[in-house]
Amino acid sequence: MPAQDWGKWISSKRFGYQSSSKSVRSEYIRDYDRIIFMSAFRRLQNKTQVFPLPGNVFVHNRLTHSLEVASVGRSIGTNVGVAIAEKYRDSLNQEQIEFYKYELSGVISSACLAHDVGNPAFGHSGEKAISHFFESHANQIIGDRELRLFFTDHEWQDITHYEGNANAFRLLTRQFKGKLSGGQNLMMLTLVSILKYPCASVEINKNVPHNKKFGYFLSDKAAFSEVIAAFDMGSQGFTCRHPFVYLVEAADDICYRIIDLEDAHRIHILSYELVSGLFLDVIKELGTDYDRTVEVMQKIQDENEGVSFLRAKCINLLIQQATTMFIANAETIVQGTYLSTLVDDVEKLCPALVKINDISIKKVYNHHSVIEVELAGYNVMSELLSVFVFAILSSNPSTLQKKSLQLIPEQYNCFKDDVSSYEKVMGVLDFVSGMTDGYATELYRKIKGIDIPSHK
Repeated sequence: MPAQDWGKWISSKRFGYQSSSKSVRSEYIRDYDRIIFMSAFRRLQNKTQVFPLPGNVFVHNRLTHSLEVASVGRSIGTNVGVAIAEKYRDSLNQEQIEFYKYELSGVISSACLAHDVGNPAFGHSGEKAISHFFESHANQIIGDRELRLFFTDHEWQDITHYEGNANAFRLLTRQFKGKLSGGQNLMMLTLVSILKYPCASVEINKNVPHNKKFGYFLSDKAAFSEVIAAFDMGSQGFTCRHPFVYLVEAADDICYRIIDLEDAHRIHILSYELVSGLFLDVIKELGTDYDRTVEVMQKIQDENEGVSFLRAKCINLLIQQATTMFIANAETIVQGTYLSTLVDDVEKLCPALVKINDISIKKVYNHHSVIEVELAGYNVMSELLSVFVFAILSSNPSTLQKKSLQLIPEQYNCFKDDVSSYEKVMGVLDFVSGMTDGYATELYRKIKGIDIPSHK
């Protein structure tokens, strides 16, 4: 697909609708609103981003992170859209030009808002805990066979490499029992923009950056095929990323690179001198108003306010740089041969970003408070899964197992005899992964007898 043919990357279709709108204008704001009102989105307010949620000091959770990513994504989408409309004006019709100038920002903002909606409780450790449960119980006997033998190779790969990205696509497209078809009925463009890893679990390849994880579960293959078919994304002989994925990814990367550091300062993991110094280095390496920034900083007495000011300056500069990188690599991006990320390429111009990433890994993501959440998450998720998975797969469940299954809502449709073991377990995972940190912990304590439920 030629680089100048940007019109082919636009679709006015909605997932789950037989007919399509004749106009793409303003539809993406509707997507944004639908996501905002999703129960799964609201539950992000009690899902860990990095640091433990309880306490009286504010840190980001999955919901505030998603809102900020959406804000950054809207800015990147605006910048890139205007640049594409101008650079490729001769190959676009008027409607396409107006889409890039006025609507791309809405697409990216909506996709950013939804990008983490499939993440389970306890951050990324929740994903790891689910995967570890199945790996560590592969030889567990249920009835007359081992757990592993209930599944095909592809099904086993799905559940032993559980992926929040794939679960987000599932939540947005799947018809759960008693619900309307088409999931949230989002625009195809919104859905394709969150397909960061456009491959199945059996296609994972750690040597290919865009296939190091997977983007859809086997049970959602039909939905995935329908979405990518709208953009002819497999025409190169492989499924490439849609170009807009890079913009969503950049917004996410910018936020966690910068804002996680701000949180670490706020809860006194990192010093003011270190964090402000790193942010000033970014501004010096990427900006043109370093001296003016230093002058303003001298007038700010509150340390939190100072870090917030520098954070805003850094994010603005990174938005500009991500835009520049996207336009500079436009040809390889649409050809499916751009195998980097926009922020990784910005790092080549900004050693301070590399230093921020190194410090975050060593001192933030491995801080004892973060590790404590990860360990707690492993124990909680493992206990819940051991209760529900063994019960749902048992051909002759005990009285206690039957009672435990009554806790799973009917919408997850995992109780019928004609449902495969894989679909039954996916129903359990839909239930468990949707839990907030607080609800999962509360249910764990009740199941273990640590807390006795009171009658209300």
